[in-house]
Amino acid sequence: MKIIYRAEAIATGGRTGRASTRDGAATIALVTPAELGGDGGAADYNPEQLFASSYAASFLEALKRVADLSRIELASDASVTAAIGIGKRDNLPGMRLDAELIVSLPDVAPLVAHDLVEQAHTICPYSQMVCNGLDVRLLLAA
Repeated sequence: MKIIYRAEAIATGGRTGRASTRDGAATIALVTPAELGGDGGAADYNPEQLFASSYAASFLEALKRVADLSRIELASDASVTAAIGIGKRDNLPGMRLDAELIVSLPDVAPLVAHDLVEQAHTICPYSQMVCNGLDVRLLLAA
């Protein structure tokens, strides 16, 4: 695959720490949710919130693309809500993520909306990662 754009973020401290983009555009305080044994915190973020935000934005962009190709105009208030859950794996160590996307396409007929959502799911890079895995290279820093 030819990489067109690459973002880099550095995390320290784990779930209760910090994450910063390499270019300095964002620095985020991370907090472990109370449900996972942490203190929680309204002003901080956790990895699931960040993933939900990213997935929702990417899926909405994919919807816009397939709508444009089908010559369908989406309302300015079209939206995608991504609900990302985390829980213990059944009979295996570690945790697993769960994703649910709730798509709102006002003024689009239900059958057409369903078709657009299915098409977007096939081209959204986050959907591809969730459904088909992701190429991961593990490297040790020098």
